[in-house]
Amino acid sequence: MIAIDLSTEAAALRDARVLVTGADGFIGSHLVEALVRAGVNVRAFVFYNSFNSWGWLDTADQTIRDELDVFAGDIRDNAGVHSAMAGCDVVLHLAALISIPFSYHSPETFIATNVVGTLNVVQAARNLGVRRVVVTSTSEVYGTARFVPIREDHPLQGQSPYAATKIGADQLAQSFFLSYATPVVILRPFNTYGPRQSARAVIPTIATQLLSGARRIKLGALHPTRDFSFVADTVRGFARAAVADSILGEVINIGSGFEISVGDTAALIAETLGIELEIESDAERIRPAASEVKRLFAGIDKADRLMGWRPLYSGRDGFRRGLEETIAWLADPANLSRYKADRYNI
Repeated sequence: MIAIDLSTEAAALRDARVLVTGADGFIGSHLVEALVRAGVNVRAFVFYNSFNSWGWLDTADQTIRDELDVFAGDIRDNAGVHSAMAGCDVVLHLAALISIPFSYHSPETFIATNVVGTLNVVQAARNLGVRRVVVTSTSEVYGTARFVPIREDHPLQGQSPYAATKIGADQLAQSFFLSYATPVVILRPFNTYGPRQSARAVIPTIATQLLSGARRIKLGALHPTRDFSFVADTVRGFARAAVADSILGEVINIGSGFEISVGDTAALIAETLGIELEIESDAERIRPAASEVKRLFAGIDKADRLMGWRPLYSGRDGFRRGLEETIAWLADPANLSRYKADRYNI
């Protein structure tokens, strides 16, 4: 369990019902748990499946699950999204497909989930008179940095089908704000990491291989840099975006303000574990040359100025602390067993 204090935000939401889409996923499950612990009335939108699984929410404490109003549906279904949002005051929209390699394989699925799904949310918000919708963007919409730190006015570059669909979703959300005054905020997290993240992301890919006994691990490109944001900070960003004044229609970055290469990240994880590692280049894990985002480094002054949000896991020391918490969680055999560290997860 990650300690996340949302008491201030919860006070502002005490009379609200909050819907979280993508509540069964990595960030969404942490967000739901933190909101419920803070006393917020939460409806959790999870992806319908015949196993009646709530994803990561199945691992939440029983006291959390007892407080949840769970809606099982599909973000691609307009009628279902409308039903889920009925009676809700604030919507935190995290449901999305996010794997870049899978977007090369199945781009149409990304359009249906990320673009049409977001359209369903903002249409329902307009029709139902929802008080606020926070739409989740991604740093991938910027593509390789043309200047750093990357501010919110950086040009948008769709270097993968995933990034293109997130740009489309962002533009749809903004168009509803401009056309209909739909109360939309776009939150743009950089590379969030932490407990529960899938192995399609680089940090759990590295850590699970090492924790499973490998000393020669497989990775893609090592030179790209990323701005890694610990999940507790990302959750705090969503909570602030739900309640902050005077931010409707704004696009706001969330990041750590710290830049590190993939190769140096692998070395830091190995150092944290006290392991000597070798890295093998795996062609399957390398993006097409023009599609690789070579540099991401977040400008986060706007989040501070408009929302009073700053990362608690900032700089190299903050990154190391976040890695230690993540590795400790992954090292638990019950958690490590959920990963297939010997297989490439797209």
